[in-house]
Amino acid sequence: MGSISDLRQSYSDTPPLLESESPSDPFALFHEWLQAAIKAQILEPNAMTLATVRADGAPEARIVLLKDADAKGFTFFTNYESAKGAALAGDPRAALVFYWDRMFRQVRISGFVEKVTREESLAYWRTRPRGSRLGARASCQSARLDGRRSLETAFAAEEARFTGQEEIPLPDNWGGYRMVPETIEFWQGQASRLHDRLHYAKQAGGWRIERLAP
Repeated sequence: MGSISDLRQSYSDTPPLLESESPSDPFALFHEWLQAAIKAQILEPNAMTLATVRADGAPEARIVLLKDADAKGFTFFTNYESAKGAALAGDPRAALVFYWDRMFRQVRISGFVEKVTREESLAYWRTRPRGSRLGARASCQSARLDGRRSLETAFAAEEARFTGQEEIPLPDNWGGYRMVPETIEFWQGQASRLHDRLHYAKQAGGWRIERLAP
C-alpha cells in the first residue's frame, strides 16, 4: 500500500486563466465554470464546503448544496437551529469552497451570511420532494439521538400527520441563507504546479481582480 505522500495528480495542460480574458464580474465566471461542471457530469457540481466559526472560536466545515447564485450572493437552505445555524447566528462570517476534481478547478468564497426572506424559503420549500420536506420537519438537526430508530419514529409521525395532504407547512426553524461575498478566488490547476489563481475583491463600484502566486 502506497503512502499518502505518494498520491500525486498530474495536471494536464489547459489554457491559462488570464486576467485579460476573464469577466469583470466574478459571478459571470462562476456560472461559466458551474455550467462546464454540469456538462462534464461532475457528481453534485453544486456541492460546496461551508466553513463557519463556533462561539468558542473553533472553525467547523461541512458540505451543503448551492441552490441559487446571483448578483446578491450564494444561497443554501438548512435548519436554523442546526450547528451551522447557531454558528452563523453568533458570527455571520463564513467561507465556501467548490472543487470540481476532473476539471482541476476550485472556487473559494469569503464574506458574510444573512437569512433570505420567508417568501424565498417558502418558494424553495415547495419545490422539494415530499420526503425531504417530511424529513426536515422530523429532524432536530445536530441534536443528539438515542439511535436511528428515534429518527425513523419521528419521520413516521410526520408522515402520518400529513397523510393525504399535499401541502406540508414550512417549519419556522427552516429556511435559506445567502452568502454575500467579499472575495471570490478562481483556481485552475496547471502543469508543473504553475496553477492559475485569480482573486476578485469587492470594492466600491465593482470588483478588483488580481493574480496570486500558486
